[in-house]
This record gives sequence, C-alpha cells and structure tokens, in this order.
Amino acid sequence: MAENNQKIKLLRIMEFLRAESTEGKPVSTSQIISYLNSIHISCERRTLYKDMDMLIESGANIVKTELGRENAYYMNEVSFSLAEVKTLIDAVQAANFIPADKTADLVEKLLSYAGVRRSEIVRDNIIFFNNHKHSNQDIYENIEQIELAIRKKKQVSFYYFDLDEKRNRVYRKEKKRYITDPVALVFSEDNYYLVAYSQKYQNAVNYRVDRMDTVEVEEEPICEEALIKKRKTETYTEQVFKMYNGEAGLVTMEFAPDKLGVIYDKFGENIEVRHADKGWLKIKVTVQISPTFWGWIYQLGDQIKIVSPKGVKPPFDIKEFYND
Repeated sequence: MAENNQKIKLLRIMEFLRAESTEGKPVSTSQIISYLNSIHISCERRTLYKDMDMLIESGANIVKTELGRENAYYMNEVSFSLAEVKTLIDAVQAANFIPADKTADLVEKLLSYAGVRRSEIVRDNIIFFNNHKHSNQDIYENIEQIELAIRKKKQVSFYYFDLDEKRNRVYRKEKKRYITDPVALVFSEDNYYLVAYSQKYQNAVNYRVDRMDTVEVEEEPICEEALIKKRKTETYTEQVFKMYNGEAGLVTMEFAPDKLGVIYDKFGENIEVRHADKGWLKIKVTVQISPTFWGWIYQLGDQIKIVSPKGVKPPFDIKEFYND
C-alpha cells in the first residue's frame, strides 16, 4: 500500500507541475507540499527533495531552480505558447475543408498542447467565426490516402462530385472513377487541393479534396512527367490564382503605389518591385491567365495595368461576366 501511495504522490506531483509551472513561473517546494496536503497526501520537505531528485534522475522533464530561498521546479516539456496555439486554432477554423465537428475535435487537441493555464485563456477568447464549413466527413481519410499514394509514387483514384441546391452530391462523369497521378497537396484560399498530373491533357490539374469520395491508392505507378512536375510544385503553386486552371504566362504589370500591399498579399513579399513612370511601381510575375486572374485585375480598376505582353486581354467582357 505504501508503494502505491508513493506512486500516486509522484503522479500528482507531475500533474501539478504540468498544470501550474512554466519556465517563467516555477513552483516552490512549499507550493508543492501545500498542493499535496490539499488532496490528502502528506509529505515532508526532506522527503519531497528526495522525490524531486528521483524524478529528475529518472528522466522526467523537470528543471530545478530557486524561488527566493526555496528550491523550485518547472516542467520543461515542449508546448505551444498562447500566441502559437491561438494562431493554429484560428487557422483550423478558417479552413473550410475541415467539417465543423472535426474542427471542434482538432481545437481541443491543440488546446491540450498549450498547458492548463494557457488553454483556459485561449478557450475564453475563442470566437467561432467560420460558418462556411464543408460537410465531407471523409476528409481525413481522403488526405491519408492521397499522402500514401504520393509517398509510394502510385496513382490515386476517386469519385468527384459537386453539390446541388439541396446539398446533395452530384457526381461527375456519371460516377465513373477519376484516375490521376498525384503530385502534392496544397492549401489555398481556405481549401485543400490535390495537384495532379493528367496524362490525358499532359498538364497539371487540381481537385478539391473535400469534393472527393472513396479515395483509393492504385497499383499503377505515376508517370515520369508527374515526377518532374512534383519537383516544380512550388513554382506551379505560385502561378495559380485560387487553383483555377489557365495558361501560364509571364506578365509585367504597373500599379499605383497604394496598391503595393495588395500586390504583396497576392504574390508574396519576395517579389522584385521596381519604379515605373509617373510614380507608379512595376512587377514581373508568372500567373495562370484565367477568369480568376482577370477578375482580380478588374477589382483594382484603373489602379493597375498590364504592360506586357502587348495585347493581353480577357477573352470575354469582364464587366459583363462579373455583373451577371
């Protein structure tokens, strides 16, 4: 019985340190003894010293320091800071592809890495702001199967669907399976996409992971072109506007200086920005020339213009398209 009491005491000490201590706020010997007494476990100061030394020698992540004239201790476990866990939780909430119930589960798991005190602070300040969560409960299974296919360099197959006005699934290709060569999973505009290589079209194609059903790894290996595309994934994703397909092209654009923040948001802060005439600025970027690209251009109005290539213009009346 005495041995069991000792094990329980050591367990309670570890729980107390994990909940109450940080590097900046160690707990003193007196605080530990007071806690043990409050849960009806008696402990003398000399005994506690031996207990703490034994835990440290056994490999527990406990750091011994001083607090005033007393020994003090804190857990040196890896955990998220308050700012880190808050940022991760907001990112999970913003991700449309994670269903609402799985979002709640994932938030709880993230909170468990923050420590008791920090998790309480974060929990009190959580605002559930995203009401546009998708409903595909197989999203994690889809991701796991795609990742497995990518690791094994195998083709992946799936059904692909849209939703009708009653949120019922409407399968494309009369519910025939898509078979494609997976290249990478890319998070863009709050959704998750499979970037794949289409041997039929000899180009990269993109599929929303939350619109996939019954994802399976095939035995057929991916083609050499897919392996080449995988090595160029970073360049490809930089070119894509909201994952819409279109012909890639090098475009030079000039824009008003007060639009520089918008430019950085769209192309990143590492792009080279040069001065142009009349106080404007100029960039040269590779983009997917698609309806989404033209829509973005239209939103900026006369504050941006395409300098080269000459004669590049939308293949439709952009104002009419976006006013429908």
